[in-house]
Order: sequence, then C-alpha cells, then structure tokens
Amino acid sequence: MWWYNLGIGVYSGAVKMVSPFMRKAALWYQGRRDIFRKLEQAVGSSERIIWFHAASLGEFEQGRPVMEAVREYYPSYKILLTFFSPSGYEIRRNYSGADWVFYLPADTPRNAARFLDTVKPEMAVFIKYEFWLNYLAELSRREVPTYIISAVFRPDSIFFRPWGGAFRRALRSFRRLFVQDADSQALLAGIGVTNVTVAGDTRFDRVGRIADGARRLPAVEDFAAGGTVFVAGSTWPPDEEILVRLINANPGMKFIVAPHEMDEKRIKEMAGAVRGGAVRYTEYGEADDGGEKQLLIIDTIGILSSVYGYGSYAYIGGGFGVGIHNTLEAAAFGIPVAFGPNYAKFREARDLISLGAARSISSYEELAVWLASLQSDRQAYGRAAAEAGAYVRSHRGATEIILRGLFEGQERE
Repeated sequence: MWWYNLGIGVYSGAVKMVSPFMRKAALWYQGRRDIFRKLEQAVGSSERIIWFHAASLGEFEQGRPVMEAVREYYPSYKILLTFFSPSGYEIRRNYSGADWVFYLPADTPRNAARFLDTVKPEMAVFIKYEFWLNYLAELSRREVPTYIISAVFRPDSIFFRPWGGAFRRALRSFRRLFVQDADSQALLAGIGVTNVTVAGDTRFDRVGRIADGARRLPAVEDFAAGGTVFVAGSTWPPDEEILVRLINANPGMKFIVAPHEMDEKRIKEMAGAVRGGAVRYTEYGEADDGGEKQLLIIDTIGILSSVYGYGSYAYIGGGFGVGIHNTLEAAAFGIPVAFGPNYAKFREARDLISLGAARSISSYEELAVWLASLQSDRQAYGRAAAEAGAYVRSHRGATEIILRGLFEGQERE
C-alpha cells in the first residue's frame, strides 16, 4: 500500500505549501497542527466513546440523526466527531450533539495508531463516504466494531474497478454496511460483500423532524402574512439571475431567497435588481415597511430548513453548477419543488420528478411556465404538494434501523 501512503504524504505536503495563499488549505493545515496534544487534553481515557467521522457538512447531516438518537437512547456513551474538510468542521465545530469535535489527522499508519491509542473508541461509524485505508486497517487489527451508514455505491466507484483491490479489502473492516438503496446492496454482493443492510437515507428522518417541529420565525411570518410565498434556498449566481427575472414578472407574489454564500456584493446586486423592493432578514426589524417589500433575503445561516415552512413553492439552488442542494428540506413541508438541470446524482430529485412533485428547469422560461401552470391549476398544485410530503413521510425510518444494528442486543438506557 506504499502508493496510497505516498499519495497521502504528497497531498498533506501540498496543502501545507499552498496554505499561505488559500484560506481553505490554511484551515485544513492549521486545524491539524498539534492535533494529538489537543486530543489528549480533551478526551478522557475512561470514557465510553463512539467515534463518528464525516467528510464534510453534507455527510454530517446524514449522520446527525443517528448521533442524536445515540445521545437520546444511549447517554452513557460519549460522542467524538471528526471531519476531513474545513467546510464541515468550521461550521459544526461547536455542535452540541457531540462531546468533542476535531479534524481527523491525515491517514498515515502512524497517525491512525496514535489516534486510536488516544481516543480508544468502543465503536467507529463512518458516514456515507471516506474509506481511509490505514484507519480501517488499524480498527480491524484492534477488533473495534466499525460501521458505515447512509452509504451509496455506484458502478463507477473504485471498489468495482480492476485496480480497486485495496479498497475492496477495506470493506472487510466493516462489521456491517448500512446502505441507502438496493442498487448499492447488489453491487456489493457482486464483489462478495454481503454483510449489508438496506436502511435508507437518514436525511428523511432529519427533515421530517424539522418539519414536525419547525421553528417559528417572527420576521419571516410577518413578511409572508397575507401573500403567496416562493422560497428559493441555497442559491448561486446563475440561480439568482433567473430568480430576479421571476420576481419582477410576478409583482403580486412574495419571494424569500437564501443565498448559499453570504456574499455582500451579490446580496446588494440582487436587492437592487428587484423592482418590488428587498429587505434583509438581519435588518427586518429596522425596516418599517419590511412587510411591504417583495423580496426577503436570508442573510444568515441555520434557519433555511424552517423558512421553507412559510412557502407555497420552492426552488433549490446549485443545479447550474456542481449539483443541487437539499430538496428534501422543502419537500418535507409538502411544497412543489423546482431546480436546475444538474440533479442526476440525487436519487430523491429523480424520484420527486417521477412523482410529479418536482421539475427540473434549464432556463427562466421553463421556471416561469412551471410556476404559472401550478398557479392556474389548483388540482395539479394539490397533487404535486401532496406527493412531495408523502414521499418524505414514506421514507422515514432509516435512523431506527441503523440504531438497532449498532446496538444489537443492548437495551436502551
């Protein structure tokens, strides 16, 4: 496995070299400096620890329902959460559902052994992706029960390539693999991996719980009062160009837009382009006529999942770039959903389209037609909304399946 260790070393060295010039690289490098001293000072050696590892923020959201269920039903365990990427760690470094949150030291044989010597986990849970060969080998050598949850395997993955032998062998480190769909189970069976459970996607449990107990947001409630509301979440510039045209073409409708990144220049440009006026969420109380504006810009993080509850229509950003963001947060409230063309990797998006609950658009004209068709046909709107909500409800339950598998034979505390 010399080639793998060489690659890890080259990657770590490259990150260090570019860290003075790139913020994300700097966070990655600085976050791992003196990491073992920090771990030794923080983590108690007498604790019963379950180690959860997520690559980034998206994987964290997949594992979050399971971590919260462990906290609720098995409180004698402490939770150690690690991240590979700054985009996960920097946002969730103070996550209250874990007892400790750290960066994961680079996957070298020495680091893997020292990490496990320090934290001594009773169980290790990897979330969706991240197959670190040295960590998995060391966990296996120490006979630490190791699992992967919410995993998805595709035919073009390295496990199914002729040169993927080391990664196929790494799959044997897992006591059980909890996958999202039967396709993944079949692919694994084809390479002799049968300790697999189709549990589903934990995100359905997460968004369902959010919808059930959605936060009341007085500013949003005041803005939305008495009008039909269109909510656009996690938007990027290509999305916002289309949305500004849609807003200006529908002066009788209220719009709420939550940009994916809080870029001041973009926010000001969008606000200035809307003829019906715009107000920022963080300044709403200071604007006497905020409720009369047509656009509310969500310029803070952490509330979008509840904002969808005020909408009658939703648009999910990212589809004109690397891929759409979370469609389920909106669908959980029973809202018809639209998004850009890059959605093929997301099963839930394909499913929602097939059910008539969602529409992929490639232009402003297509988005305008979709909205107008639902506005003019209330029966069609009702069917789309009902299918969206029913889809999320019917797919809940993955967290419970995983929890039973992780703690097989143990009574809940």
